[in-house]
Amino acid sequence: MTSATILGGIAGPELNRAERDFFRAADPWGFILFARNVDTPDRLRRLTGDLRDALGRDAPVLVDQEGGRVQRLRAPHWTDWPAPLVQAGRGERAIWLHHHLMAQELRAVGIDADCAPVLDIARDETHPFLKDRCLGADAGTVIRLGRIAAQAMLAAGVLPVIKHMPGHGRARVDSHKDLPVVEASLEELRATDFAPFRALADLPMAMTAHIRFAALDDAPATASASMVRMIRREIGFEGLLMSDDIGMQALSGSLAARAAATIAAGCDLVLSCNETVAQMEEIVAAPWRRRPR
Repeated sequence: MTSATILGGIAGPELNRAERDFFRAADPWGFILFARNVDTPDRLRRLTGDLRDALGRDAPVLVDQEGGRVQRLRAPHWTDWPAPLVQAGRGERAIWLHHHLMAQELRAVGIDADCAPVLDIARDETHPFLKDRCLGADAGTVIRLGRIAAQAMLAAGVLPVIKHMPGHGRARVDSHKDLPVVEASLEELRATDFAPFRALADLPMAMTAHIRFAALDDAPATASASMVRMIRREIGFEGLLMSDDIGMQALSGSLAARAAATIAAGCDLVLSCNETVAQMEEIVAAPWRRRPR
């Protein structure tokens, strides 16, 4: 039975024997790659093939390729793209070409899902780790350009993963290092942060935000059953919902506890990006318990 995980604990540009044996036994839903896994196009194409061979099926292979600071495939073999917020200032055609050509480059090396576009709204207070990864400073712009970006990627055969649901733009701290707390009222959130995700809820995949929305729950959205219910019922997202990286410090507890809490809250998949084989074994051994929608 396939485990409800996307695993990225691959040490380098080639799959070693220990990793291959572990992945064959753990049978994750898919994989996510990082800059440490990227060398030449030929080696990357071989790695994506080897990962699928280890499972004996055409498992999804994901990457974070947004443009700007967040892109794992870079020159000289791939295009160095501007940050999405910069590209957004150049208009709709620029956003289409950015995401369509970027997706073509991914598809050519066996990567079939991209953790983009970011549908968070850039604000004056948005933390710098996120701000220029956004597509605009208002919901209408993000909705319009987010739809164009997603359609461009789909036209190239790459699945978009919209993020960070239900909205990360109000965060004043980096969720890689600490838990952001948003104090906005539910009415404000519905009118702004949630709006792009509601408008693009028909897309196939989404990633949660490790943010605590004080008006709704004490737990971060990733581990909050009430937040996941809101994502499903009010925002209307019925696609595949994955966590952001459970290794980020916005979450607390052991890796197994984080994984179990994510699934218990109602997420479909746990995303683990940088763990060792031993740590990934701890994650896949977690007591999975899915909460009914």
